[in-house]
Amino acid sequence: MVIGIDASRAFLQTRTGIEEYSYQVIKNLRGKLENHQVVLYLRKEQMIDFGLPENWRIKSINWPYFWTQIGISLEMILHPVDVLFVPSHVIPFIHPKKTIVTVHGLEYEVMPEAYSAWERLYMRLSIKKSCRWAARIITVSENTKKDLMRIYAVPVDKIEVIYEGVDDKFQIKSKIKILNDKYILFIGRLEERKNITGIVRAFEILKERYEISHKLVLAGKFGYGGEIICQEIKVGDSAGDISCVGFVSEEEKRALLKNAEVFLFPSFYEGFGLPVLEAQMAGVPVVTSNVSSLPEVGGEAAVYCDPAEPVSIAEAVYSVISDPVRKKELIEKGRENVKRFSWDKCAEEIVEVLVGE
Repeated sequence: MVIGIDASRAFLQTRTGIEEYSYQVIKNLRGKLENHQVVLYLRKEQMIDFGLPENWRIKSINWPYFWTQIGISLEMILHPVDVLFVPSHVIPFIHPKKTIVTVHGLEYEVMPEAYSAWERLYMRLSIKKSCRWAARIITVSENTKKDLMRIYAVPVDKIEVIYEGVDDKFQIKSKIKILNDKYILFIGRLEERKNITGIVRAFEILKERYEISHKLVLAGKFGYGGEIICQEIKVGDSAGDISCVGFVSEEEKRALLKNAEVFLFPSFYEGFGLPVLEAQMAGVPVVTSNVSSLPEVGGEAAVYCDPAEPVSIAEAVYSVISDPVRKKELIEKGRENVKRFSWDKCAEEIVEVLVGE
């Protein structure tokens, strides 16, 4: 059997959620497909940073526009495969009968106001088509499975829930210390869906009502609605205690997590919520939302809040930083919770979908 994998998202220079998923899945699939030929499809000039088994090879597709719909489609005509695995939403127009796709979430349907009109149109068309064309659909949470069934009427027997993993690199002690002050940390794209304005407003409440001495660190690139977020930060009384540090490397992320007092992630919607697990792995107490997949991922090892209410967010954070015993319990529970998730297990379950009948 010849298995093709769209690896284009896995080897971008900077990886966020879906890119990290693609990277980790491909990395952990090595050694699990010994009896099959595997082809990784990359864009021109992309490079991989780990070794491949002898039965794996790389195919560089040099196509400047509509890389998936034209580039991979042509490859399917010229060099067809038995199975195509797309770990990032979008199936090419021409594809084998057995095509497997991972759908990470329907954020653009649940929160349309957090996306531009073009983004909503593109994702709606491409992902709905992918759901129709795919032989099987992998979702990263039960919540996303329910959304696919509810919003796109995908049959339940077409969907397989396979949780993401978490890299144990976050247990490594980093020598980098970015801040000397106590701080509350958020890591992710700075955009409306991630509720950054809610975080800033909750931080103002923490400063005014509870007189905390902590700083707020926001790590990540600005996304849709970034101008509103910047304005929200500037007009607040605590602007001087808020640091926007931009996109951080993996090493910087580890350092920020290791030294954080609380990891705050009150997102309005997440298909999975990997940052919650990364924080728990690093030994940081987590405050997150009581919506979408986040309770499913955080389990009993996080404090939950209403993301639409800054007061709820602030109270949840204060309940952690003001109670050392509770903080210690959350850290211990977090380290137990992450044992439910591993990239190796994720890859094994994906193999069953790829090679099974």
